[in-house]
Amino acid sequence: MSNKKKVFLVIGIIFTVEFIISLFGEYDMSQIAAPFAKIHTVFGVKIPFNGINISTVLNTWLIMAVVIAGSYFFTRRLTPIPGRLQAIAETYVSAFDTLCTEVLGKKRGRKFLPFVATLFIFVLLSNWVGVIPSFWHVVDGVFPHWLAIEEPTRDLNTTLGFGIMCFFVAHISGIYVRGFKGYVAEYFVTMPYDKGFNGGNIGKFIFNMFMGLLNIVGEIGKTISHSFRLFGNILGGAIIMVVICNLIRFIVLPVFLNGFFGLFVGAVQAFVFTMLALVYVSVMVNE
Repeated sequence: MSNKKKVFLVIGIIFTVEFIISLFGEYDMSQIAAPFAKIHTVFGVKIPFNGINISTVLNTWLIMAVVIAGSYFFTRRLTPIPGRLQAIAETYVSAFDTLCTEVLGKKRGRKFLPFVATLFIFVLLSNWVGVIPSFWHVVDGVFPHWLAIEEPTRDLNTTLGFGIMCFFVAHISGIYVRGFKGYVAEYFVTMPYDKGFNGGNIGKFIFNMFMGLLNIVGEIGKTISHSFRLFGNILGGAIIMVVICNLIRFIVLPVFLNGFFGLFVGAVQAFVFTMLALVYVSVMVNE
């Protein structure tokens, strides 16, 4: 059997299973936005922020294992004449190398290439994992719900963690490139004052402090919006799927909608999230 036939066979099996689940599965709307199970204490010590979502942690570890294993298998036998797996890996790296070079320049683009490429593939797989058929909807009571395979990005803690990580990468890079004084000056020394404000030294100080605080709030707002955008789109797609599957389970439409929201929308959101992270880094490091 050729490789193309094997790929179509796997896709056909997944769609068939999805269709059977859409016919006989029961989807609990209340479980979409709420975590299945949480750990609230560790050795008697209470965990802050309402505990740890077990399902999110396990699915995140699953994505990490897939990324690590994929990195090994795609690069274990590098040759001057690449095979299929090596060609796929080289195409992926080349595409993001071009993207980073165009945004940051060749020297800095290569430095941030590992971060950007890894961020994209991790977010992409986190969005795509929800396409795997959820057998727990059919065999409810046999397996615990916290073992269900779900998108880690459906949990705000995951996307907020991504956003905070991008925030620190961008700002630490800005400090490294500009120096601490130059970094701080970007917030409190503003062009609008230098060009048209003539309020004297006191007025200059007050104006720069106000603009500095406004810039700080803007940076925090960018991190929040960066995180909530990904979380909202993935959670919204999951809610739409649950509603549609409960309304029209007797036709094949939910299967293709699941593929659309899981694959297409998941890929678009991963690319948007990565591009925004790259732009934030570019703003901080470009002098």
